[in-house]
Amino acid sequence: MTSPGRRRLKKAGAKRRSDRTPLARLRAICLALPDTTEKIAWGEPTWRVRGKLFAQLDDHHHGADHLAVWLPAPLGEQEAMIFTDPARFFRPPYVGHRGWVGVRIDRRPNWAQVAKLVAQAWAFKRGGPDMAPTPPNARAAPAKPWRPSLTRGGPR
Repeated sequence: MTSPGRRRLKKAGAKRRSDRTPLARLRAICLALPDTTEKIAWGEPTWRVRGKLFAQLDDHHHGADHLAVWLPAPLGEQEAMIFTDPARFFRPPYVGHRGWVGVRIDRRPNWAQVAKLVAQAWAFKRGGPDMAPTPPNARAAPAKPWRPSLTRGGPR
């Protein structure tokens, strides 16, 4: 107990309450990765590596009932994650059709798992040997534009 006018000293190494918020923890995870920058986009914090977006906060986006982070996932992972734990993972709007996955961080998240998924998304967007493989159809050469034939007068 402390007497009036005296403040209680915090234990050495004690974290402030603001350091334990989901956003503070997510920010620390993201910014611990090399070459990561934080930028506010669409009214939310986003994190990028080499200019490529790899994580975005979803703070009750359009009235949703959750606080989450959106992350790109390797081909097929989104569906598997949502099927395995639909209370924790979801298909986010706007980017879900491109394989991104929403990860709830408001209901006792497994922060080790969140950190692993963030690092995986960072590596995926950064590129390099540990990134997920590109789908075969994405590697195909772009189609050549149609040109009228000079000998036959064009398409038939």
